[in-house]
Amino acid sequence: MVTGASRGIGAAIAEGLVAGGAEVLGVDLEEASGVPTMTADLAETASLDQLVAKVHDRLGSVDILVNCAGMFRPQLASDLTWESYDQTLRVNLHAPVLLMSRFAPGMVTRGYGRIVNVSSIHGRFSERTSTSYDVSKAGLEAATRTFALELSGAGVLVNAVAPGFVATEMSIVDGINELETEPFTIAYVSSGRLPLGRPAEPAEVAHIVLHLASSENTYITGQTLTVDGGLTAGF
Repeated sequence: MVTGASRGIGAAIAEGLVAGGAEVLGVDLEEASGVPTMTADLAETASLDQLVAKVHDRLGSVDILVNCAGMFRPQLASDLTWESYDQTLRVNLHAPVLLMSRFAPGMVTRGYGRIVNVSSIHGRFSERTSTSYDVSKAGLEAATRTFALELSGAGVLVNAVAPGFVATEMSIVDGINELETEPFTIAYVSSGRLPLGRPAEPAEVAHIVLHLASSENTYITGQTLTVDGGLTAGF
């Protein structure tokens, strides 16, 4: 099961899992083009148990859970509204934690499972107007570690991947793609602050997720792997 499967990194992950022979069910606000999709609003956390029941009816069991759905609503910390803060944490943190909690028992019973959470470099680093997003991703990485500790003895590995800049719709704010602006080029590319000199493509992040979600991953758990083109290697 892949949340946020209709676009960007989530779509690339779902596509890669299908190519590897997995039966994949996407969960998103809209239909994904490449995989069967169950439409749901993850911000409606009170309905998540119903969603889990429907997923079990559809798939029978879930051996791989990828929490990729996410949202970002920029606001200055001094202007933070409860509605924005609450919704961001519901989608980015509460939903993934509850989904891990609900699908983990089945994985434990079967003695096998892989969970991968798509975090962000915002889990460790911050910038202005991103309080809600920063808090949600830091919490998701903490939850990743706790679940990994609790499930490790049952053959269930839990990890996270933290992308930097990725060429997805999340980079578009108020109709402007920040990755194509002159300020971005000056601040990150021309300055050398982003060593590889470009944002990642969704497939490049998905490739790492697919390894962590596969049976080839036998010894990585409780980790957050950074995929940022070297952005956080310097200061």
